[in-house]
Order: sequence, then C-alpha cells, then structure tokens
Amino acid sequence: MTTSDPVLSVFEQTGAYLHGHFRLTSGLHSPEYLQCAKVLQYPMHAEALGRALAIRLRQMSNGESIPLVASPAVGGLIIGHEVARSLGARFQFTERDGAGKMTLRRGFEVGAGEKAVVVEDVITTGGSTREVIDLLRDYGVKVLAAGSIIDRSGGHAGVGVPRAALVTLSVTSWSPDLCPLCREGSEAIKPGSRNVG
Repeated sequence: MTTSDPVLSVFEQTGAYLHGHFRLTSGLHSPEYLQCAKVLQYPMHAEALGRALAIRLRQMSNGESIPLVASPAVGGLIIGHEVARSLGARFQFTERDGAGKMTLRRGFEVGAGEKAVVVEDVITTGGSTREVIDLLRDYGVKVLAAGSIIDRSGGHAGVGVPRAALVTLSVTSWSPDLCPLCREGSEAIKPGSRNVG
C-alpha cells in the first residue's frame, strides 16, 4: 500500500504501518496498526514530526506562550520532547502509579497558573490524554490544547480541550465476536509497547 500523505509515507518507509490482524489495547480487533516507536527511533523523523505538531499547537494557542509540554509515558515521551524542543518549552511526563493512576514523579513539579499542552503519539479513545489533562488541571495548570501524530478516532475522541493531529484516520475495528478475520481462522496479535511486537 502506498499513500500520498507525507506522514503516512514515513510510517510505510520505516515499516511502522502494519497490516494484518491486531488486538488493540481497547480489546477491539483491527486490520491496521500504526507503531509510532518504529518511526520515532529515527531522530530526523522525530524532529520533523515534532516541529510539524508544534506549529499546529502554536496556532491553536491563540498567541499564548506554551512554556510546558506534558506527555503520558511511554508512547508520548519522544514526540512530546521533540514538540517541547521546537516550542522552546520544558518537557515533563506522567506515569501510572501502582493503582494505575496518572501521576507526576521524578521530581517534576507544575504550578497553578502555568500553561501547557499535552502531546501523545497516537490517540484512539483519548483516555490517556484526558488523564494527563485532568492531572495538570488538578494542579491549577491551564491546558491550552492537545496533540498527537496520529488520531485513530476519525476526529471523534474528545479530550476537553482543542486537539490537533498530523494525520486523522478512521481505522476499521471490530469487537472480537464480530471480527471477520477471526471467523476466517486468523489469530489476532497484540503489537505495541504493552506486549511483544
């Protein structure tokens, strides 16, 4: 498969646009999977994608400065750092504690009245981005916008702030009991950072 979209072309060139039978984190099955880590392993691609996303986020901030970029670990680390570099901002990331709740660790601190954007590699439901936004708001941070390289929701994932993506896709997915690939006898694999693959 070839595409005219320059971002998706980079995914294809780096082997990051996977086609097959995949079990997503949501439990749904899909014939497509975008593995951002395979693209972001190349600093030149990470820098270019970060710069492009920073431009979009700057446009969405209505002229307000963006002194902080925050991302959920692990997927948002590289792209969040590159966006922060392009914006001249500092970068922090959140991690899940033992109970699965997003938290700031490693001495990271934010203050009431600070302004930030939240950056992730891929948004599917927007859940992780919303958790980071809620955490920052609990500290009194004003979250101006959110961004991702890929939006798999077709533009439907709401996170409570304006949102930008370099590519918006409507990716086919099915519940396991309705999956035509399963009916054909194909076994779904789980790619990504939470499993081998």
